[in-house]
Amino acid sequence: MPDLSETVARLCALLEKSGISLVTAESCTGGMIAAAITTRPGSSSVFDRGFVTYSNASKTQMLGVPIPLLETHGAVSAQVASAMAIGALEHSEAGISVSVTGIAGPSGGSDEKPVGLVYIGLAQRSGPKRTVMNRFTGDRDSIRSQTTQAALLLLIEDMERPT
Repeated sequence: MPDLSETVARLCALLEKSGISLVTAESCTGGMIAAAITTRPGSSSVFDRGFVTYSNASKTQMLGVPIPLLETHGAVSAQVASAMAIGALEHSEAGISVSVTGIAGPSGGSDEKPVGLVYIGLAQRSGPKRTVMNRFTGDRDSIRSQTTQAALLLLIEDMERPT
């Protein structure tokens, strides 16, 4: 897996080339994706803003995630990841968004939703939306780091995909 700073540099170059900016909506990573991007000098030209929506109430208040969606599917679900990504776009000036919601552990998991289960959502104003399920392993820090890297790589993959 590439170094995080290399991944960020690659993503920032793609964002600059495309002329769009990024918004993040993070739960289990607590702002790590936004922090990784804004560590890079000049990131203000490609990063619009980040939402850290750890609680269900914040997902609803800041991103417009419908309460019935949270009640039906739970915060850790493809449906909520998608709604977070769409809501982040709607509450920003960005052209592309990434969202993450998952269970970093060490507690909070179940048979249905184990520790390490993470959903990453992507949305673009000018293109398709998608959600990817991941199952990461390791301790809390490792799961959060893997999620950050995976979200950045998914953004790169999405931006490099021919239209």
